[in-house]
Amino acid sequence: MIDPIWIWLTPYLGASVLAILWILGVRDERVYDWVSVGSILVSAIIATVLLPVVYSGHLIYTKYSWLPSLGINFGTYMDGLGAFMALVVSWLSFLIAVYSTEYMKGDWGVQRYFFFFTFFVGSMLLLVLADNLVLMFVGWEGTGLASYALIGHWYTDEEETWVGDPGRKAFGTPMYFEPSHSGVRAILFTRAGDIGMIIGMALFYMVTGTFSIPEISETASGWMGFLASKGVLTAALLVFSLGALAKSAQFPFHEWLVTAMTGPTPVSALIHAATMVKAGVYFMLRFSPIFYNGAVALGGSALAATEQYFNIIALLGGITAFMMATMALVSRELKLIFAFSTASQLGYMFLGVGAAGLLTQKELAYEGIAASAAHLMSHAVFKAALFLIAGWAIHAVHSRFIDNMGNFSKYMKITTLSIWLAGLSLAGLPPFSGFWSKEGIIHAAEAAHLESLWILAVFTAGLTGFYTTRAIIRVFHMPPYEPPHHEAELHEAPPRMLWPYTILALTALVIGLVWPFGFGADFSNLISRTLGFKEPVKLAVEFNATTYGIITWVLAMVLLVPALYLALKVDFVSMLKTSKTARIFHAFLYDRWYINALIYIFIVGGFLGIIDILGYVDGFIDAFYHIGIPIAFILISKGFRSTHKGRPDLYLAYYAYGIGLLLLLLYMIWG
Repeated sequence: MIDPIWIWLTPYLGASVLAILWILGVRDERVYDWVSVGSILVSAIIATVLLPVVYSGHLIYTKYSWLPSLGINFGTYMDGLGAFMALVVSWLSFLIAVYSTEYMKGDWGVQRYFFFFTFFVGSMLLLVLADNLVLMFVGWEGTGLASYALIGHWYTDEEETWVGDPGRKAFGTPMYFEPSHSGVRAILFTRAGDIGMIIGMALFYMVTGTFSIPEISETASGWMGFLASKGVLTAALLVFSLGALAKSAQFPFHEWLVTAMTGPTPVSALIHAATMVKAGVYFMLRFSPIFYNGAVALGGSALAATEQYFNIIALLGGITAFMMATMALVSRELKLIFAFSTASQLGYMFLGVGAAGLLTQKELAYEGIAASAAHLMSHAVFKAALFLIAGWAIHAVHSRFIDNMGNFSKYMKITTLSIWLAGLSLAGLPPFSGFWSKEGIIHAAEAAHLESLWILAVFTAGLTGFYTTRAIIRVFHMPPYEPPHHEAELHEAPPRMLWPYTILALTALVIGLVWPFGFGADFSNLISRTLGFKEPVKLAVEFNATTYGIITWVLAMVLLVPALYLALKVDFVSMLKTSKTARIFHAFLYDRWYINALIYIFIVGGFLGIIDILGYVDGFIDAFYHIGIPIAFILISKGFRSTHKGRPDLYLAYYAYGIGLLLLLLYMIWG
């Protein structure tokens, strides 16, 4: 049997070859294309070959000694979740890499691009297959490093690579971002969460004596009971999960994700579909069963503390899902609409995990976790398709704004079909894949009696249908609001760009069609092989009045868009010009609830204020050291010099007085 270590090692080897070629000055793009695509394809084939082994119930666990003093191995833990993630990440990365060979053709940094792209894929695969926290963290940080380079790929910061309206400000804070700025934002936001993750890893090692994830799972009741007895279990779990919240752009860490759109479109598809942002969801899927089982086994204060933790996770997920959906309603940038959508759908996944952790019946709890895993899969497929389509749309009109796009359906029949298939899956309508997974999450929230979050999730599902249809109608079925600045090239994308997103869009439909006829059961069986799952999982959507009500609500919001834009021809631009209330509300959503401005004003500005204060203190100390002390010594020196008159008799008198005072002092002490 093939060692699964090659799943993540092969892209790393490919990246190493690319680095050597880069250093040697090889410039032929085709060489970089073949090495990158080929290494990722090999990884995908190995993941596919090993999937049936795991599905049949055989855990694949290979390890080699790495740091024996700390008990850290260098190996691969391939259970149901690991096998599932490896399959999704490798095949989607392969399709995006194929798209990249055409999209990045002739780019001045194409060699650097493919090196970091391939390194990124290897890091993500290492992250999801690592058997211990240290090795997982190596992959975790590898994705962060590569994403910084890929988001800031066009670091010369030409305006066409920005995100946001040039010149737009909110409370004096710029709302437009260059690639170099966005790359720094991404690494700072995610590293803020990673600090908590490192603290959590150190804490777990202190209380368990191991970094091994399986061993942490086996001893969960012990270390969770100890932390609960100290009253810090909820805090410990939250701190450990901060890295996941930041990586998956959950409120309040979401701002890095929306400005990551400055990278090339394949990077947006890679980061926002199956890889980086899913790392946080994978973390929750990996550890939430462990936390849940430990808490249920202990009961009492440990169970209460863990429920508090899951409540917070569910709340953050629900807030993020709703908040980001409202921003997508008014966005004018195609990739930005899909970026808001990504963070919103990630919120659903966190909501599903949080709700599952509150369910007392294990079978239902595992079903909620599995629903989040299913939504990870379906979202990865249709969102990758949407971003790749957006890349071609932006290339066609040389503008990122949907105001400059229009009537694409007349010239791009296959692309039009693809975006509708992917978009309706995002909207969560049957029979598309997004329906089955999203419905499972909403059901988990209902079963956990999270009434407010359930209502929010259902309402957000309607918003998702509206903003998704709005983007498709505006770009593909309406004339542009403004003519593009450059002559449009309206025709189908070249084959290496067209087929990847067409395959992904069709996959979203096919998964949805076969889900109730065995695929859902097969997926459930695979996830049941995951570490921490104690009961078999059965994912099934119960069609009742509530389910039909949700479908009707989403469908109504989808149909409302063509009614407003095509039938009634509502002039929203004029409405904004004539209504002050509409302008205020629009600005609130368009400027992202002013959260970015508040971050810069209070956090960035606060730290800059502290730096200014410290600068004054430093200046005072510097002046005291370089000016005050020398002046003091000069004055003291002058004082001493004034007592020296050049008279020996006076010096002898001083000496005698000094001896006399010393003898008097000694007499007072010992006399």
